[in-house]
Amino acid sequence: MARALNPSLPSKRSKTADFVVIGGGIVGLTTAYELMNRRPDAKIWLCDKENRVAAHQTGRNSGVLHSGIYYKPGSLKATLCREGKEILQEFCVKHSISFDVCGKVIVAAEDRELPRLEKILERGQHNQISCRMIGASELREIEPHVKGTAAIHVPAAGIVDYPRVCEVLADLLQANPENRILLDTQVRAATRREGFTRLLTNRGELSTRHVVNCTGLHCDRVGKTLGLPSSAKIIPFRGEYFELIRERQHLCRHLIYPVPDPSFPFLGVHFTRMIDGTVECGPNAVLAFAREGYGKTTVNPRDVVDSLTYPGFLRLISRHWQKGLGEFWRSISKRAFVRALQRLMPEIQAGDLRAAPSGVRAQALLPNGQLVDDFLVLQGDGVTSINNAPSPAATASFRIAQTIVDAVEKNLQH
Repeated sequence: MARALNPSLPSKRSKTADFVVIGGGIVGLTTAYELMNRRPDAKIWLCDKENRVAAHQTGRNSGVLHSGIYYKPGSLKATLCREGKEILQEFCVKHSISFDVCGKVIVAAEDRELPRLEKILERGQHNQISCRMIGASELREIEPHVKGTAAIHVPAAGIVDYPRVCEVLADLLQANPENRILLDTQVRAATRREGFTRLLTNRGELSTRHVVNCTGLHCDRVGKTLGLPSSAKIIPFRGEYFELIRERQHLCRHLIYPVPDPSFPFLGVHFTRMIDGTVECGPNAVLAFAREGYGKTTVNPRDVVDSLTYPGFLRLISRHWQKGLGEFWRSISKRAFVRALQRLMPEIQAGDLRAAPSGVRAQALLPNGQLVDDFLVLQGDGVTSINNAPSPAATASFRIAQTIVDAVEKNLQH
């Protein structure tokens, strides 16, 4: 177990740090870790408004180690995912963190999906991912309960315990007594003067030479507070899951995905064997009525107004309203959710599933309705902000952190 984090603010005489990282998810923690490795004499503080690290996206995802097969060749997602996965696995080996490179199959349930499957295979090969096309009989050997015309087998995909990764990172950061993790600490305002940024929090003031914004669901708002506004707005999408009951967990051996719709930012309802042996089914994707809206009845009026009055979101739904209605219907109808799963695994029945915790994805959206399709790092005077880091950000986190710190060091030279 990780040792207890120190939630106390520094004394009045020592409220100045070399770097302050805002956000205690895996991107924030790997960024602080990378800063510590490059600048071992620096004083590095990380603050988060929650009472623990990995409270939101990092602690609520499926724990998948993505291979990088889907992403546009040459994009940050493609490059950083592949390279970051290797670094993450090495970190897990070094610190005895559970992970399993179990492999996955991307399944064409019908012949009409084969052209899209071929394009995914071509993209994976461009991205230097080990992958190959397999027929229905070999698919049955790998996943006996799955039905499909063909599939791509991706041996390098896997699963990992991301919350445990975050606990270890937090411990390593705090091994230096000059470094601190400040929990229950929310940044409310910021001013820049004479080479330092003063951060006003709910628990007092902090001062730093450079601040890094890794706040995920709130990165656009925090970036604006830090004087670095972005044209993209975060729109929260809730991913709702079921899990297989214990007696039916044998139906899924590895990771089982459908062929995704290339015009939609989500991969579709799939099966994920988790690191603890449970099997998660989902997610569907619906607009969340709060940026931290994990329940269907959780509503934050500000977040609702922000989403529903944003021109980018209105343009997005005008193009994808039919797809959106399907996602919404699966949200309220378990039968519809089961039918989506049955396309891959026909023997699944409603009684095989029980409700599982939901997650919320922070998706950056431009005013013209286009999704920000890659990781997005912004720079300003004394501030670096990552303003789009959806999946596969957890897999790529160590390489994202290196990219962020490269930007920080370049900023410091000016």
